[in-house]
Amino acid sequence: MDHFDLQNFLPYLLNQAAEATSREFQQYYRNRYELLRTDWRVLFHLGRYGAMTASDVGARANVHKTKISRAVQRLEGKRMLLRAQDTADRRRETLTLSPLGQRAFADLERQARDYDARLLTGLSAEDGEKLRRQLRALAAQKTS
Repeated sequence: MDHFDLQNFLPYLLNQAAEATSREFQQYYRNRYELLRTDWRVLFHLGRYGAMTASDVGARANVHKTKISRAVQRLEGKRMLLRAQDTADRRRETLTLSPLGQRAFADLERQARDYDARLLTGLSAEDGEKLRRQLRALAAQKTS
């Protein structure tokens, strides 16, 4: 009987790769902006896609609403995010980046692009794109 090898278990490998490849970038946004992982994900989604509700951010980022809510509060406290009540439905708030949030997003976007390019050093452009396709395919799978 073969023994289960955790070191070759795909979810374990993917997690190890994600942790190893995100550490340096995490250090940048933590040191420069005092952001947590969910904070920068909210910041990035608002910077990339524009105004949206917290629920919309959560759905796009695949993050639970309570984590999104806490991140929104932290970003608002740092004056990086603005809330506006929806005039048609007072229960809804639209989130946008403040000018400070927009500057942080622009900086982090540049840093992310540079870091992404460094991560792919040593891979051909074809291999880099193949890796991205395979990871997107895995992320899109539904298991039941």
